Amino acid sequence: MRVQKAENVNKALEFISSRGVKLTNIGPEDIIDGNLKLILGMIWTLVLRFTIADITEEGLSAKEGLLLWCQRKTAPYREVDVQDFSYSWRDGLALEVLCALIHRHRPDLIDYDALDKGDRYGNTQLAFEVAERHLGIPQLLEVDDLCAVDKPDERSVMTYIASYFHAFSSMDQAETVSRRVEKFADLMQSVWISRNDYEKRVQVLLENMRTQVVSWASASFDGTYQYAKSQSVLFTEYKSTTKRDWVTERQDLVSLFGNIQTKLRTYGLKPYTPSPEHSPQALESQWQALLAAEAKRSRQINAEIRSIKDKLQKRFAELADGLELQLRQFSSDLAAIEGPLEEQQSRIKVMAEELRPMEKLLEAISTAEQDCLDANVEENDYTIFSRQDLEFELELVQQAVAKKILFIENQIVSRNMTNLTPAQLEQFESTFRYFDKDETNTLSVSELAAALASLGIVYSEEDIDVIHQQLEEEYGSTSFEAFINLLVDITEDQTSAEQLREAFRGIAQEKNFVTEVDLQLAQLSDGCVRFLTQHMPLARDQIDVGSNEEMGAVLDYERWLDEAFQSP
Repeated sequence: MRVQKAENVNKALEFISSRGVKLTNIGPEDIIDGNLKLILGMIWTLVLRFTIADITEEGLSAKEGLLLWCQRKTAPYREVDVQDFSYSWRDGLALEVLCALIHRHRPDLIDYDALDKGDRYGNTQLAFEVAERHLGIPQLLEVDDLCAVDKPDERSVMTYIASYFHAFSSMDQAETVSRRVEKFADLMQSVWISRNDYEKRVQVLLENMRTQVVSWASASFDGTYQYAKSQSVLFTEYKSTTKRDWVTERQDLVSLFGNIQTKLRTYGLKPYTPSPEHSPQALESQWQALLAAEAKRSRQINAEIRSIKDKLQKRFAELADGLELQLRQFSSDLAAIEGPLEEQQSRIKVMAEELRPMEKLLEAISTAEQDCLDANVEENDYTIFSRQDLEFELELVQQAVAKKILFIENQIVSRNMTNLTPAQLEQFESTFRYFDKDETNTLSVSELAAALASLGIVYSEEDIDVIHQQLEEEYGSTSFEAFINLLVDITEDQTSAEQLREAFRGIAQEKNFVTEVDLQLAQLSDGCVRFLTQHMPLARDQIDVGSNEEMGAVLDYERWLDEAFQSP
């Protein structure tokens, strides 16, 4: 009966509405009476909602996202120029797009170069048949729907192409697996380079300091004022040149070591433990030995020049040694800061305020120094530090605090941006700093446009004004965090130990070891393959020697990941 039909159709329409599909101007009577126009409109709404609406590509969705996907996938094919879902599919271009999409993902199914470009009907039919037989894509269109009309039906083409998008989406996951492995390899390589740099520079600095200590220990005076004075000049020159270089290098090494540890903790990796002879403790011990040797040498020189006035010496030494002790303790406290990044950030900001009394103390030291100069007192038996030394070290400490604050802030941003590789983060940060000409840690509209353009991201003036205004509204200014978050919208990925383990299993085809050939077949870069084969441990008792020679190095990725990541 008609009433029962209407009730049944109404239940179906209610179910469709419950799934978030908005139906307008259609009721049960329209379907029962066979209103073809309204029925077809409803069917297109269902297709759009359940087949096309969930398609996304670089922030675009539905029709625009599907079009962008077609354009990106067919970009390597010169003959293909997809601008829409109607006119771009006539005059033979339909066969080019379909064949290009299949060839891009499954080159084994179609020999694209061997196609007869003049056979429009044959090639289109070939694409239909291959898609249905090998990819499970039903033939929703006829050849004439594309080749025999001036303007193919846009909705029909979109519906059919959406089937290609969904069929190939699972294949794109393999690219994500390879990208995840390469990202982790880049991270490990970055850490490895930083560790090597640290150890080499520590070794050089330690050897230089030991040589200097031995040289002072073997030195002697000839008993003349001129010689003692010349030794004083050489000693002063050492402190104003060589020692300052060493102070800078020591501070940089302490910061580099802390940065390595912070980076490892940020990504959940095991901390770096250098050999005892390269440890921060060894560096500090040798530094103290150097300071002791300096003090001894200073006393020797000053003993030869007996024109020092004791009171002024003691006054200056008391202030200078006090400030140096504070600076040294401050540097040690700064280097020893650890824990959650937010706690480190709060502690460093408090320590920055503690530098103000030291600046006042440095002014008092300057006054004491001038008193000594006025009294023709040039040397001091009670301290090895001059006002210039302390001013330089104070500036270094101030710079270290500023750099540490900036580094922690960037690490907080980096920690929340684990979808970016270290190389990307370094590139984005260096770009931001380069275009922040006034060093206000913010970018103006023109600076933002130039920074994005240097990364290959170009917007019109109107668009860049809108983006800058949005960042100002959301973050208060176009800061580094705002800049990074803007770029994250373009590049987004994550890495965990389990994801990497699954990625390696996929590359190894479920084996518990991976071969060099497996890595090459996964289309990793040559540099990535070379790094992995050099640093991953060899697998034991997995395959015989013959197979090993055929497959290249046989690597134990399970053990490598266990060693790299901290236990939960």
